[in-house]
Amino acid sequence: MVLSLGIEAYSFSSANVKGCVMPPTSDLADVYRAIKVRPIINATGTTTLYGGTKTRTETLEVMDKAARVMVHLDELNREAGKVIARVTGAEAGFVSCGAAGGLVLQAAACIAGSDPAKMQQLPDTDGLKNEIIIQRCHRFPYDQAYRTAGARLVDIGEGRRCQPWQLEAAFTERTAAVAYLVAQHRSRRALPLEVVCEIAHARGVPVIVDAASMLPPRANLRKYIAQGADMVIFSGGKGVRGPQGSGILCGRADLIEAAAAHASPHQFIGRPMKVAKEEVIGLLTAIQIFVEEDEDDENFRYQVMMRRVVDALIEVPGIQVSVEHDEYDYLIPSALIQFGRDWKGPDRDQVLAEMASGERPIYLDDLGDPDEFVVSPLSLDDEELETVIQRLREVLLKP
Repeated sequence: MVLSLGIEAYSFSSANVKGCVMPPTSDLADVYRAIKVRPIINATGTTTLYGGTKTRTETLEVMDKAARVMVHLDELNREAGKVIARVTGAEAGFVSCGAAGGLVLQAAACIAGSDPAKMQQLPDTDGLKNEIIIQRCHRFPYDQAYRTAGARLVDIGEGRRCQPWQLEAAFTERTAAVAYLVAQHRSRRALPLEVVCEIAHARGVPVIVDAASMLPPRANLRKYIAQGADMVIFSGGKGVRGPQGSGILCGRADLIEAAAAHASPHQFIGRPMKVAKEEVIGLLTAIQIFVEEDEDDENFRYQVMMRRVVDALIEVPGIQVSVEHDEYDYLIPSALIQFGRDWKGPDRDQVLAEMASGERPIYLDDLGDPDEFVVSPLSLDDEELETVIQRLREVLLKP
């Protein structure tokens, strides 16, 4: 994908555009050790609790320049939104305070629109359309962000599936939106997004999508808008490797305009979720690099990294190790370690606890089944990968 995003004045390192090669971080950790914080190794992928991902060097350089110049935030947000619109194929865009901040703005825009009287009323939604329908199999901790804006969530379906008639029966005169979660390890028996959009749009109700962790692949930037979503939020600080506190909000022009009106620097419900001017520029820089990177080269490098994990553990008796890569659960090549019935060593939770102990804690992805865990290469450099492999062998082969 090659797009002109309007920020070509900056040049980007080919080392990062080709294969997303990250420099070693061992010599950078003293800034944390100075305040007695232990540096960790994040092999979970993009988990915010463990630092998300490593911000691109080019992004930090541009942010340093942008932090020293004053601009009008409304103008900056408007022009940044045009960049996001071009990337996502949406009518408009906005830089939010992380993906969770984007969820608050989605709900606020659908409940109160751009009406200042209604906007000031939030999160009190008495008398307003305040119901957001969500499939029960899409409920997750972050949907509290919708309730932050005053929404009342209306669950439909069962724990693992939902039927079209259950969605159709849930609409009332107070329905403000239908929320849709796209995430790894979610139920594939949920109603497809296209079906949800068709049913909701027939009733004049917008569909708002949380796709925070669904980049890469880069094709997802446009996928959900193309499928009919009215607003979509992506994290800017996960796979895009922009500022950790940034989000990519895109969608219908009137809804994005309303979301921006609720957001900082304006004095409405989104005011506490401030995005600094340098973070906006940093995100645009990261997006440009992201869309220009060769995804095949990137995935090839991740495959090579994860094959090293497989090769190091394949002969450990009682476990199965494989490289997984698909469009549902493993969006980049990742090493899946599964315990077989004849496994005699520590269980999954014990392995995770031991890996996370010591002077340099290592955190692994445990979002799958109870008898498996994953090594993700997204936030690892080669030096860290070797440490992960060595520690895994020590823990798994301990007598």
